Amino acid sequence: MSAEATNPATPGPATPAVPRKRSRPRLDLRRLGRAALLGPAGRGRLPDAIGHVAEAHRGHHPDADLEPLRRAYVLAESSHRGQMRKSGEPYITHPLAVTLILAQLGAETTTLTASLLHDTVEDTDVTLDQVRTEFGDDVCYLVDGVTKLEKVDYGAAAEPETFRKMLVATGNDVRVMAIKLADRLHNMRTLGVMRPEKQARIAKVTRDVLIPLAERLGVQALKTELEDLVFAILHPQECAEVRELIAAKAKAGTDPLADISEEVRGVLRDAGIAAEVLIRPRHFVSVHRVHRKRGDLRPSDFGRLLVLVNEDADCYGVLGELHTCFTPVVSEFKDFIAVPKFNLYQSLHTAVARPDGEVAEVLIRTHQMHQVAEAGVIALRNPYAPPPEEQPVDGERADPTRPGWLSRLLDWQQAAPDPDTFWSTLREDLAQDREIAVYRPDGGTLGLPAGASCVDAAYAQYGEDAHACIGARVNGRLATLSTVLRDGDTVQLLMGQDPASGPSRDWLDHARTPAARIAIRRWLTTHPAPAPAPPATAAPAPAPVTVPATTPRPQVSAALRPAGADVVADRKGATVRLAGCCTPVPPDEITGFAVRGGVVTVHRIACTAVARMTEVGRPEVGVRWGDTTECRVTLVAESFGRAHLLADLTEAIALEGAAIISATVEPPTQQRVRHTYTLQLPDAAHLPGLMRAMRNVPGVYDVTRAQHRAAAAP
Repeated sequence: MSAEATNPATPGPATPAVPRKRSRPRLDLRRLGRAALLGPAGRGRLPDAIGHVAEAHRGHHPDADLEPLRRAYVLAESSHRGQMRKSGEPYITHPLAVTLILAQLGAETTTLTASLLHDTVEDTDVTLDQVRTEFGDDVCYLVDGVTKLEKVDYGAAAEPETFRKMLVATGNDVRVMAIKLADRLHNMRTLGVMRPEKQARIAKVTRDVLIPLAERLGVQALKTELEDLVFAILHPQECAEVRELIAAKAKAGTDPLADISEEVRGVLRDAGIAAEVLIRPRHFVSVHRVHRKRGDLRPSDFGRLLVLVNEDADCYGVLGELHTCFTPVVSEFKDFIAVPKFNLYQSLHTAVARPDGEVAEVLIRTHQMHQVAEAGVIALRNPYAPPPEEQPVDGERADPTRPGWLSRLLDWQQAAPDPDTFWSTLREDLAQDREIAVYRPDGGTLGLPAGASCVDAAYAQYGEDAHACIGARVNGRLATLSTVLRDGDTVQLLMGQDPASGPSRDWLDHARTPAARIAIRRWLTTHPAPAPAPPATAAPAPAPVTVPATTPRPQVSAALRPAGADVVADRKGATVRLAGCCTPVPPDEITGFAVRGGVVTVHRIACTAVARMTEVGRPEVGVRWGDTTECRVTLVAESFGRAHLLADLTEAIALEGAAIISATVEPPTQQRVRHTYTLQLPDAAHLPGLMRAMRNVPGVYDVTRAQHRAAAAP
């Protein structure tokens, strides 16, 4: 049974005054109560009690069949007869009020039918089978979706598990959440009959869960009123201050927005643009936010101008006229028409200033955009009318009935191990009030909360397979998994092939989404880190690799060292040495220069040192590759750190027939590892294939021949 239903009850104290949107008509609960007690009308005639619902519904759907509403009311009224709310009205006034809220927002007939019946299964003897038989599968699904789980069965877990059930149902039909939001709004309007502690508890759940859901579904009309009602309960002192500010402004008598709106109407009339210009007062919480941000409020800060036009192109026409005839505040301009918000919202936002210093914020949108801005998914009429195969399946904004944030929420909730984890994680997830869109190389889109990293992108795209992620490229450049993504970035995730690999505990520091955090924690729990091995005191330290004096050291090496007469110089008795600055390898075009000590250094023709030594007059010596093809080369492999990487690299090198003379692995830096190998090849022609094989090792993103800055010519 609803928190406000009794059977029967005596009237409670009067509901305290709370901030309300003056433009929205209110339901006369006592009049409806009297109409409901008179019983249903005769068959075929619409009961007087739902006349106001029918009128609002026909305003949005002139051709709607009202017979389902009549039958739903008859069943609801007879089922709830005798039940009273704590406010003293007949209980039927609650589903009537909820249905009116939805009808005013433009909900279609199926939603309104389910709304009238939404408490019958929970609070009366009506069963889901009866609802299905009388009204069909869709209405039955919606009623079931908003029906609470019993505390006798679930105990303290009843509330979180009810929300889990409701969210899963919303994943298949967003109209479930539309009914729940309207239900909570009416309960919040009449919450004053509850004990203060219960008011606070319900208000906190509304603040943490229902308001963010209303925001994500784009139902601004419900969201703003819920915000004001919660504000009045949880922050009564601040609410009283806002009341005083609004009252003082009203007493001042002057409203600069009225004058500016008249000027705007004249400008648009002269430009031949048909438009409706309205003054849109800020709701209480909005005034409070502006007051905290700016301190003293200007008279124009208590509202905004709303300009409604017929076509998208007219929006930009209005913008051009305003920026021509007034001084635009450039920092306030935002184009949510070209780039809609993830919750379907579209508008142009700007602000203009008059010579006297008054500034007016202006919202510009079409009438259709305005309906969607107010009602969100409810304004989609019947969003499930097109066949599913005709609806696009990819992209964050492609299917408004299954937005990306909802899909992600449904994914991670399945992995939440218990109700407490689900409840706390849900609140944390919904507290992230902005989303970004990042793009995949294949053209797909990932919707992520602001501040998300490559770790979050990996789990959003691959689920638990993201355990094997070893790195990423962001906008074509290599990036660490901790890199924070921005709206519009393109991210390519680099996946390893090792099934034993997994996330490190450090990933939790960079994971913002619940899906990533839950998956990482579960993996870490099932793969505890091994205890550190005791220090080895008995085993002797490994002997260092001995490198012949004629062989360059790996970290400063020339990349190639001849074995015998690999390079022949046109200077008798000269010692030939390959240059470390350009690492020549057969069949590179080469040249030589005589240096001190009778040594000839060999460079690639394209080496920058060649031009420099020619400029200073260094004598050039002809050189050519000899008959011996065996060579020694130093390669540098850049990789992301992972288990068994060194073993996989050495195996790839061995399979190419190269012998490892020495190897150096530098300590990891930001999850990257640098390997330097000095290798003996049977034939220099094998070098390209060797480098290709090393690049194919999972985790390796680049392999190059060792390059070093050339020293000044001796």
